[in-house]
Amino acid sequence: MKNELTMKYKFQLTFGKLLIAVFTLSVVLPFLYTFISALFFEGSFGKNLLNKVTLYLLLKSVVLSSIVALFSTLFGAVSGFLLYKTKIAFRGVFKIALLLPLFVSPYILAVAWKDFFFSVFSNTSFISSYIGVIFVLTVLFTPLSMLIVGSALSNINSHFEESGLLITSFRTVVLKIDLPLIKPALIASFVLVFIFSVSEFSVPAFFGVKVFTTEIFTQFSAFYNHSLAIAQSALLVIICLLLLFSEKKYISDAPFFSIDGKGTSNKIYDLQNGNLFGFIYLSALLIVSVLLPFVILFVQSFKDGTGKFIQAFELLAPTFANSILLAVAGALLIVLIGFTAANYSVRQTNSGKAQVFNWLLLLIFAIPSTVFGISLIKFYNRPIFNFIYSSYAIILIGYAGKFSFISAKLIENALKQIPSSLNEVAVIEGVSPLSRLIKIFIPLILPTLFAAFIIGFIFSLGELGITIMVYPPGSEIMPIKVFTIMANAPQSLTSSMSLIVFSITLLIISLFFFSVKPFFKNYNYLDD
Repeated sequence: MKNELTMKYKFQLTFGKLLIAVFTLSVVLPFLYTFISALFFEGSFGKNLLNKVTLYLLLKSVVLSSIVALFSTLFGAVSGFLLYKTKIAFRGVFKIALLLPLFVSPYILAVAWKDFFFSVFSNTSFISSYIGVIFVLTVLFTPLSMLIVGSALSNINSHFEESGLLITSFRTVVLKIDLPLIKPALIASFVLVFIFSVSEFSVPAFFGVKVFTTEIFTQFSAFYNHSLAIAQSALLVIICLLLLFSEKKYISDAPFFSIDGKGTSNKIYDLQNGNLFGFIYLSALLIVSVLLPFVILFVQSFKDGTGKFIQAFELLAPTFANSILLAVAGALLIVLIGFTAANYSVRQTNSGKAQVFNWLLLLIFAIPSTVFGISLIKFYNRPIFNFIYSSYAIILIGYAGKFSFISAKLIENALKQIPSSLNEVAVIEGVSPLSRLIKIFIPLILPTLFAAFIIGFIFSLGELGITIMVYPPGSEIMPIKVFTIMANAPQSLTSSMSLIVFSITLLIISLFFFSVKPFFKNYNYLDD
């Protein structure tokens, strides 16, 4: 019996190590190959990069991303405090509704706001600028900051706040107790939003604003200047990694990537007169980030009848099956890698190999999408890998590499919340490690696995930066179809396509949610 248990445990560890090895060879190696080539073998790295034009463009991109990160963190912190620490009316509704910008592709919000300025002012020059990019990206990433800061606020021990309120004012408690305790979350929010912003391709490309990611894409795809594109990619990656690893401990631990905060004692404040201000603030944020964009797209799509909407549907219809199947496959792969990494990390807490794999996931997560796409092209564009390069496999590799870090952190935090006594009792009863995993751990974290799947699906379905770099010629994929057509399409057709993509994304997520909700009826967070 003991030998049988040992063999099952060894099999489990071997499978985990095998998957980690495959991930490293298929995802990490292409990036390292490209990055090292740019640093040491591409002659243009120093000659073409150390000039005023390139450095000025890089500086503008960094400043733009810093402004977005600052505003997103500010608005996200205020929203997080109101939703997680106060008795605002309808806060459960706000919690869900304000997350919707995270569920749609960034270019959809860009299309909506360009439509707004076109309809109201008959001019889009103001929004089609750096100001427009900052505005749209701030709206897009404020929900992410809200989640990070809100999670940190929820995990503050209420005893600290209650003790403070006995001797000082509410304002002092917030400034002197709450704010210092959530400082790591504020920094993490700034760093992550900065990385997402500096990596964003679709919004500045749609607005015609030149940033570093669009310049890399232009050099690689339009001018075929691969060496310069790779060198520029290396420069952008270095900046992202320096910023990321400056806060590596908190971000790698990622306590804000959690579905449920079991065991926390959260102090809820009654702001009285402040509740009205908070309600107005959250309502305005909801209108700007969700309701107004949807209404704008709807009005623009049908202002001349249903003709453009029908035309948009006919153009996108061939892409539905491929895009949804790719997103589902990508999400399953993301969950599999995330679960393996999380389980391996929890079981091998002090293992150097587990820590190295966590850092590899974080490394690929930090790389801008277009840069990662270039690395996949440069590595797999050779005869021996043609079966990958000319198929959808290269897209799935891109999805898995880019988004597995989030899945791993979600699942790891869920596994850490399972009482150790359950595992100890099962060990005493002689339950094998594999049986414990299947019969105890997986059922307890099913909601988290589902959340990781949904997040992976959303990101995969809307991902443009990687997909536009590596998609096989002749393939029909929804984000690519929308992005390539919208460049020269009438405004109403662009709006119709964006509305369709928006609606399909929300419809599929709703179907997923309501189909599994009966199985998770004992988990309160679904009704929060």
